[in-house]
Amino acid sequence: MPELLANKELQQYEKIPTRVFADSEEPSKIAAGEIAKLIRSRQEEGRAAVLGLSVGPSTKQVYKELVRMHKEEGLSFDNVITFNLQEYFPIDPEQIQSYTRSMNEVFFRQVDIKKENIHMPDGTLDREDVYEYCQEYERKIQEAGGLDIQLVGIGRTGHVGYNEPGSSRESRTRLVTLDKVTRIDAASVFFEEKNVPRNGITMGIGTLLEARKVLVMAFGAGKAPIIRRTVEGDVSESVPASFLQDHPNTTFYLDKAASSELTRFRNPWLVGSVEWDDRMIRSGVVWLCQKVDKPILKLTDEDYTENGLGELVTERGPAYNINIKIFNEIQHTITGWPGGKPNADDSNRPERAEPFPKRVVLFSPHPDDDVISMGGTFLRLIDQGHEVHVAYQTSGNIAVLDEDAVRFADFVRVCAKEFDLKGAEAERIFRKIQDFLKTKKPGDVDIPELRQIKGLVRQAEARAAAHFCGLPDEQIHFMNMPFYETGQVEKMPLGEEDVRITKELLDEVRPHQIYAAGDLADPHGTHKVCLDAVMEAVRRSMDEKWYRDCYVWLYRGAWHEWDIDQIEMAVPISPDELHRKRRAIFKHQSQKDNVAFPGSDKREFWQRAEDRNRGTAELYDKLGMAEYEAIEAFVRWIPGDKEII
Repeated sequence: MPELLANKELQQYEKIPTRVFADSEEPSKIAAGEIAKLIRSRQEEGRAAVLGLSVGPSTKQVYKELVRMHKEEGLSFDNVITFNLQEYFPIDPEQIQSYTRSMNEVFFRQVDIKKENIHMPDGTLDREDVYEYCQEYERKIQEAGGLDIQLVGIGRTGHVGYNEPGSSRESRTRLVTLDKVTRIDAASVFFEEKNVPRNGITMGIGTLLEARKVLVMAFGAGKAPIIRRTVEGDVSESVPASFLQDHPNTTFYLDKAASSELTRFRNPWLVGSVEWDDRMIRSGVVWLCQKVDKPILKLTDEDYTENGLGELVTERGPAYNINIKIFNEIQHTITGWPGGKPNADDSNRPERAEPFPKRVVLFSPHPDDDVISMGGTFLRLIDQGHEVHVAYQTSGNIAVLDEDAVRFADFVRVCAKEFDLKGAEAERIFRKIQDFLKTKKPGDVDIPELRQIKGLVRQAEARAAAHFCGLPDEQIHFMNMPFYETGQVEKMPLGEEDVRITKELLDEVRPHQIYAAGDLADPHGTHKVCLDAVMEAVRRSMDEKWYRDCYVWLYRGAWHEWDIDQIEMAVPISPDELHRKRRAIFKHQSQKDNVAFPGSDKREFWQRAEDRNRGTAELYDKLGMAEYEAIEAFVRWIPGDKEII
């Protein structure tokens, strides 16, 4: 994939060199290529290459490419010395969450690096020995000749390594206390925040700044806000990564999603001339309304010219004409008929009037995303007579707490005894689960029986919610996509079987509408894999007769919402419908009150959904539209037509 907008003029707000690509694959290969080039040049000189390394979702693809180069191109790591950036403290190096274990699995054990050349912070030390150990770690880096390349990711707080907000520019390798946000972000890996170590050993900011070259990898929409603060903001201890502005040879490698808040993408008219197509005009007008706090129809020529949009007024003005155009466009996104209104003029509606009723497939990555993310629209489609099928793409079994699974297993055991239904077998399974949980460590993969029970818990809840919305059993589909079934937070890549299962369902239903989760800020990645499966299945269906009359709509979930300038269908939700949506969400009892993976937002999912829906309605109101209680938002996806962030 080519680099996006690689133009120095457009990067005038960026204080660190930043390269942006459509996805994470190409920048990972480029970073791996830089590391390989260093290694080979040092081999020719008869010298060691000294690498600072970090392992996480953003850097694993770099290691994958380096391993490929070793196996297929003969790249040797015989002359490489490595120093890893961080480790939890205390932690057993063989524990599944340990960075030491991760590095061994994804990299060290797959290449020919000498064991004595690998340096990892030691999470098994006695606390009183840590200070001297950290001093020695620094000495070893210097004795090796200093870091040639430091590979890092960046956390949502702007931390690099465990240099949390407040870290000084001069800080060195040391024991630190982990920030609350960092521990919350790690909670999913440790299967509850209480299991996350409170401390870590990390190289310091001063250590990183002495590396000759720093490569920063950041991917996903969840990183976009901190990337903007780091790259375009002031240098500050509150954003430790911003100290890299003072480094002479740092490069940020981003995908499109992570770069979306940078000025050249978010507000390109502020950095140069732009092509004022319909999408850009709408984006500029919505931004201007929010900046000057005015509804669309009250914007003046002066508002445009005084806020960097003079070129737009010159080309498409006066302001009145632009305002009317965008007001009508946004107003036409609003519809109370998400499946299309029969016997009505649909020329200014986001959906077609015919056919009616429509066959609909609603894909839900987890068993509750359907009602959390678009529960009001789900109910509206059913109430208006459409044939709705909901497809739960994964079992969601790892999100069920152990105590809930035990409670249900005990219920089955007691029922079996009461009704004399193979009680001995139920007793055996219950005892087996109890024995396993006595020795289970955080991160251990559940035994099959426990995973099955957790999956059944979520199936029962999903079925209850779908029944509440009015669906019969034959329109409820549990796909159990194979990529998810690892028993761990980290999943397998999308596989052919995942796509096959998805396409088979589409061929069976032959839908006129498809709804899928486009929420790529999901911190665990499941939504992205599920969306990729739907998109690939749709691409393979483009020659099918049914697809010629099918629209694909993307919703977003509990993590973030579409921007107003992106929304193509806005479905108003009444107070009564919002209450019904909440009741449907409440059917997922295992995900209420004390969920396994809440993320950084402590609100329950129903609260997040309602606040987000009300927030969208408020934004529409501020633009001068009708005032609604809540709004659910959608963007239409057309293969090959546009990319979705």
